[in-house]
Amino acid sequence: MDNNRSLNLVKVHGVGGYDSDFSDDEIQEETSDQKKKRIRKDDPLLQKTFQKGKHVKLVHKHLAAQEWDREEARNRRHHLISMNAYDRHKKFVSDYILFYGGKEEDFKRSTEKDKTDVDVIKENHRFLWREEDEDDMTWEKNLAKKYYDKLFKEYCIADLSRYKENKFGFRWQVEKEVVSGKGQFFCGNKNCDTKEGLKSWEVNFGYVEQGEKRNALVKLRLCPECSYKLNFHHRRKEVKPKKRQRTEEGEDEPLSKKIQIISDQETQKQGEKKSRMSFT
Repeated sequence: MDNNRSLNLVKVHGVGGYDSDFSDDEIQEETSDQKKKRIRKDDPLLQKTFQKGKHVKLVHKHLAAQEWDREEARNRRHHLISMNAYDRHKKFVSDYILFYGGKEEDFKRSTEKDKTDVDVIKENHRFLWREEDEDDMTWEKNLAKKYYDKLFKEYCIADLSRYKENKFGFRWQVEKEVVSGKGQFFCGNKNCDTKEGLKSWEVNFGYVEQGEKRNALVKLRLCPECSYKLNFHHRRKEVKPKKRQRTEEGEDEPLSKKIQIISDQETQKQGEKKSRMSFT
């Protein structure tokens, strides 16, 4: 009776009861598949070598700050090593100014006392080096001595711009001037390039060097106009070519005389041969 009185819910709703369309077996199969995937992910043999592990917990702030500082120091060290000495110095100066204050001009080196090789040679140059000058040689004197050894000391180059005051300047020839002929085949005045009518002069050159007065006998080749400037106050000694002196062997005799002597010797030899033939 009770069973008959109970409503037939299937008939009322026209659908089946409260049963699910999916069975419990299917749900159990899905959960098992998920478990298999999870196991595969957690298996250390299946993980890649470069794969990063999962951080379950956060690191303490103090430990994270120490690690960060250590990494920053490592990067800064590599950056400083890659720089050269000058760039590293500039970086330290800029950091000092940013931290303590100031100006970059206060850290600039003074260039007033800087000297080049030319300045060192000018200070230690000698017109003529003596044995006394080579005592207590420094690197500055050695540099000036090396430059002096490269000069050509046969003829001088003259500066006659102040000839009316009886003041002259002389220096030795350099290699370029020797190759071009300046001072020997061209006028020895630095502002003159005349080639004709050159004369040779010997001048007793008096000069003051390192607080000491010295003299040197130098030779010049000048054109007539520059020779007039040189001898404006008093005449210097002119160097003329020496005449050839005849020797006993006749090395400096004229060519015609040498030919005549040779021909006479040959005739004498021929005469001796004829006399020998007639004697036999």
